[in-house]
Amino acid sequence: MNRNAAPFLTLVGIGQRITRLRLWHVPLTSHTAYYMAEGKTCDAVEAVVIAIETDAGLTGWGEVCPIPHYLPAYARGVVPALQELAPVILGGDPVGAEALMAKADAFLPGHVYAKSALDIALWDITGQVAGLPIHALMGGRRQDTLPLYHSITCVEPQEMARIARDAQAQGITQFQAKLGASGDWQTDVERLAKVREAVGPGPLVYGDWNCGATTLDAIRVGRAAAHLDVMLEQPCATLEECAQVRSATSLPMTLDEVAHDTATLLAAHRLGIMDAVALKLSKFGGLSSTRRARDLCLHLGAKMCIECTWGSDIVTAAALHLGAATPPSRVLNVCDLSGYVSPRNAPDAPTRAAGRIAPPDGPGLGITVDQERLGTPDLILD
Repeated sequence: MNRNAAPFLTLVGIGQRITRLRLWHVPLTSHTAYYMAEGKTCDAVEAVVIAIETDAGLTGWGEVCPIPHYLPAYARGVVPALQELAPVILGGDPVGAEALMAKADAFLPGHVYAKSALDIALWDITGQVAGLPIHALMGGRRQDTLPLYHSITCVEPQEMARIARDAQAQGITQFQAKLGASGDWQTDVERLAKVREAVGPGPLVYGDWNCGATTLDAIRVGRAAAHLDVMLEQPCATLEECAQVRSATSLPMTLDEVAHDTATLLAAHRLGIMDAVALKLSKFGGLSSTRRARDLCLHLGAKMCIECTWGSDIVTAAALHLGAATPPSRVLNVCDLSGYVSPRNAPDAPTRAAGRIAPPDGPGLGITVDQERLGTPDLILD
């Protein structure tokens, strides 16, 4: 379907129904192995790509890519969830994602990561019918390009400094340094010090434990690195432990894994630990629910990283649309997830330039998925 045929799509969008869902499991290889706290390693992931088709000839694309051992989500759990939802999906109205997603939530509570790909695909179709990019449907584009951060794997401090310098040469001004892989807090302090030295004063540097630190180790790191002007990200596995670290170090904090719904966002705000928060589409259940989380964060005053766990061009485009429709003063950063992996699945998808990235301009997601590269679907529901 020609994404530029907006006037025609506006006419045919009324009353159409979903006729088929196709699904692919797509192996993605990271540009480098990511080492994290508690022995976690990630160098390959499996994305789940879905295509929702309608009786008007439209196709909406969605994607979700859980990281192993990261959140209560796994790639092979998407198929059974969507099979269970088939009575709701097939024959459903694809225009206006939130209405169908409300039916899906009533029919199958939970399983938000599997629903995330479905929700993205519905927004893609809605945008195509309206002849507008998704960011226009979410309030309008608030900035031309969005700031990126670069994630640095937890290796030797000097190597992390080299990675930071290379990213800075590409225009990056925000650096997430993974911590905790070596299991000793002193080396984590050195990691932060070397990265700060490499990029100089001014750029944002933050150390991310991915829930893998004890309060003792995180506090020792924070106090030893306090003079470096750094932020801490998700040191511990609970909100209460993160609050203890925040209080003991007085360093600003961004949350990720433990902030995943309205209740956890409100609890984090009450504890004073949500200077910034990572809003990841698959944690909340797609664009619809993440937009509601975004609006709450606007009310609470938190800055936001708007992204997803991982994935390629489809989920990256979806997150960029939401980021572009968010007030610039509240967007901490976004992530070009598809820039970290291969293969890409949409040749015309956005790429980073001078440390920033622009959302697509076309209707819906605004990207063209390479179906030949995807190959034969692993699942067809019709």
